[in-house]
Amino acid sequence: QVQLVESGGGLVQAGGSLRLSCVVSARTFRRYAMGWFRQAPGKEREFVSAISWSGGSTYYADSVKGRFTISRDNTKNTMYLQMNSLKPEDTAVYYCAAVDRRTGVAGISPSDYDYWGQGTQVTVSS
Repeated sequence: QVQLVESGGGLVQAGGSLRLSCVVSARTFRRYAMGWFRQAPGKEREFVSAISWSGGSTYYADSVKGRFTISRDNTKNTMYLQMNSLKPEDTAVYYCAAVDRRTGVAGISPSDYDYWGQGTQVTVSS
């Protein structure tokens, strides 16, 4: 059974920074390609960023490119999302996701992932 637990959300002013973490309880964390998604009230869940099992490949939504950085530490079974220059429109519940995939990054659709965390709230005030 694969379990994902996010942390690091909170309230921050516009222009501030947060770092989200996602700890994965899996015997072989490095098997999994990972991703971050977010969902604002009344909106569909949207793709934020993805990273390959090795960390060698990453991909970002245009809305966060240049501001967010995804990374992972396979020795700690943990994925991160460093969020800088935050904007009010980044306010959402952020979810981490995983899929057993050994080549490249996974897709940008929620249906491309098999495992999900419970989410962590990020609120950016103007």
